Amino acid sequence: MSVRDDKESLKRTPLHSLHVSLGGKMVPFAGYDMPVQYPAGVLKEHLQTRNAAGLFDVSHMGQIALRPKSGKVEDAARALERLVPQDIVAIAPGRQRYAQFTNADGGLLDDLMVANFGDHLFLVVNAACKAEDEAHLRANLAGDCVIDSLADRALIALQGPKAESVLAKLCAEAPSMKFMDAGPHRVAGIDCFVSRSGYTGEDGFEISVPAADVEHLAKTLLDNPDVMPIGLGARDSLRLEAGLCLYGHDIDTGTTPVEAGLEWSVQKSRRTGGARAGGFPGAEKILAHFDNGASRRRVGLLAQGRAPVREGALLFADSAGGEPIGAVTSGGFGPSLNAPVAMGYLPTSQSALGTQVFAEVRGQRLPLTVAAMPFVKNTYKR
Repeated sequence: MSVRDDKESLKRTPLHSLHVSLGGKMVPFAGYDMPVQYPAGVLKEHLQTRNAAGLFDVSHMGQIALRPKSGKVEDAARALERLVPQDIVAIAPGRQRYAQFTNADGGLLDDLMVANFGDHLFLVVNAACKAEDEAHLRANLAGDCVIDSLADRALIALQGPKAESVLAKLCAEAPSMKFMDAGPHRVAGIDCFVSRSGYTGEDGFEISVPAADVEHLAKTLLDNPDVMPIGLGARDSLRLEAGLCLYGHDIDTGTTPVEAGLEWSVQKSRRTGGARAGGFPGAEKILAHFDNGASRRRVGLLAQGRAPVREGALLFADSAGGEPIGAVTSGGFGPSLNAPVAMGYLPTSQSALGTQVFAEVRGQRLPLTVAAMPFVKNTYKR
């Protein structure tokens, strides 16, 4: 297959032509042709998002409506609880929650966002998993719910400390929304679904918009001098500084929520002794990890030098000899810190803050220190 044929097999988001017109450097990502950066470059795009506002195209992600056949949203919530370890019933109308699909071994099939829209649930899932996630929902919940793939909708994220003031010009309700509020709102006269959330560690909004209207809305947002377009490169460095997992890298089918340090996302009602304990795939292993601990843990890692430590680098207890004790799952340069940052897995016994380990990079062992995450304080509006 030629490079050209391969490029033509990639899907395009409804903003593809806008990315190209803005000088986006297009690369394959999760089956889509996506902008990794624009002419400003990853460093400037990253700092723009931390200091003002950045606009991201996340239309490659999957949007799914879960509509209860009974007409009661609680029935859709109870059905979804068969597939995730989160308390979905407790999500109030107009709110959303972070969740994970688990497998029989307690591993993670995907992570997702679940919002209660009053009469149905609205899900956002990862691009690389969306076909499998939809099939998983259909195979398990079709008796209770209509599973509606919202393929005619795009998704954009407006992130950064000036996101609120930018969106307020187009959506009067934006300033009154709190972190993880979600629901239908009109934005620039367009019927949208808006949540106050994102994946950068900054305050911001994710806006689901009909595909036919997204280019107009994106251009309107970019007309504001506080907003710049942001590519996948800065999206990755922003979420890494925020200590957020990237599915397929930091979490996967071999990782439990406890190993991944995601205990906070599993409410007490679903844990041992809770009102609806267990009842999700892999519950026995996941609840055992809650009760007895897991043997390994995701940790933050700060390098002592300037050289970034990349995904896949093996971790050792000592500067020479010995077997690997873990591996880096995400790593790169953190522009906000002006230093390399990484995350990876270590034995729980060697995961305490301040522990020194060594990463093997090009035949040399570089010292790293286990550090608290997020590396950069988040600025969510609670």
